Amino acid sequence: MPTLKLTRENTLPIDGLQGTLIGRAWVPGETAGPSPVVLRADGVFDLSQDFATLSDLLESASPLEAVRSARGRYIGSVEELLANTGAESDPARAFLLPPADLQVIKAAGVTFASSMIERVIEEQAGGDAAKAESVRSLVTAAIGDNLRSIKPGSTEAARLKGVLIEQGLWSQYLEVGIGPDAEIFTKAPVLASVGSGSEIGIHPKSKWNNPEPEIVLAVNSRGQVHGATLGNDVNLRDFEGRSALLLSKAKDNNASCAIGPFIRLFDEGFSLDDVRRCVVDLDVVGDDGFILRGTSSMEQISRDPLELVAQTVGSDHQYPDGFMLFLGTLFAPTQDREEPGSGFTHKQGDSVSIGSPLLGVLHNRVTTSNEATPWTFGLRALMGNLAVRGLVAGKSLH
Repeated sequence: MPTLKLTRENTLPIDGLQGTLIGRAWVPGETAGPSPVVLRADGVFDLSQDFATLSDLLESASPLEAVRSARGRYIGSVEELLANTGAESDPARAFLLPPADLQVIKAAGVTFASSMIERVIEEQAGGDAAKAESVRSLVTAAIGDNLRSIKPGSTEAARLKGVLIEQGLWSQYLEVGIGPDAEIFTKAPVLASVGSGSEIGIHPKSKWNNPEPEIVLAVNSRGQVHGATLGNDVNLRDFEGRSALLLSKAKDNNASCAIGPFIRLFDEGFSLDDVRRCVVDLDVVGDDGFILRGTSSMEQISRDPLELVAQTVGSDHQYPDGFMLFLGTLFAPTQDREEPGSGFTHKQGDSVSIGSPLLGVLHNRVTTSNEATPWTFGLRALMGNLAVRGLVAGKSLH
């Protein structure tokens, strides 16, 4: 399958550049490096002279006003930036990076009733995709397929827990799905995410896996949500199904976290209420002709986004550089790709597109983690690069 070319039409939100879109780009030159950028009607502008990092920008008193008042340095048109983003990027020209740098990448799991039931099925099947269909029938017969009406942590939820324990059907996934405490975990190390146009990695030993299309919030150290973007919380169903203690192996592998294409800041035309109403679309197209489409509506989430933020940061846990928070997904694909009852799993070369009208579209191609581009640009490299460029000398990043 030919390499996907990013364009305005297949990447930007439905209203184009009317929103406030920020991100990161690799900016070439005598001292090349990653810079925060803003997309404007007249092009893409490097904001690094005002803010050394995207985290630095989001820590300002008002990121929206800071972006609007910053002049920036023109680095090219939107079309040029997108066209040079992907596996064949020319390092002599600017290209797009994931819109996160110093922020910790966090994720909330089991936040939708439908995907919660699928996690129970994974557990009961022991990570064996061949057993999933028969287990699914048993689990849904006992639990039902709609737990959306149950408020997590409520008296009704506690009552249901007691009934399921008596029937021997209680699960750790039901605990975090309808119990008082949300599942919040670290998805990837700082700077390890990949952006739109990049390859995403599946562990080579995984035989049952799937994309997880999600909304991702941009949150600063004070717990203030300043915007949102899209993410793919790539998941290995067989690894986690064998044991929840394999969560880090199931979630954190080379190139297994995709974020992008841009953060849309909250402004007069986009707010947290728009996030609460977001519909996220997923398209998977395989080299074998297989097509999978799905939709996830944020209106069906079990916990409000601000509750998930509050369970992530506070007096018992701080993030001085802010964090990006995946909000979870409704989507857990069960469509058979091969023989009946086998369900869905990725194949190398799959094209994955995750989109939402007000956030644009995140595009990635599937490979294995050991064949994806190795992650080499870490914190030491970033700090060294910023120092060489004179962006941190004699001042704090905040």
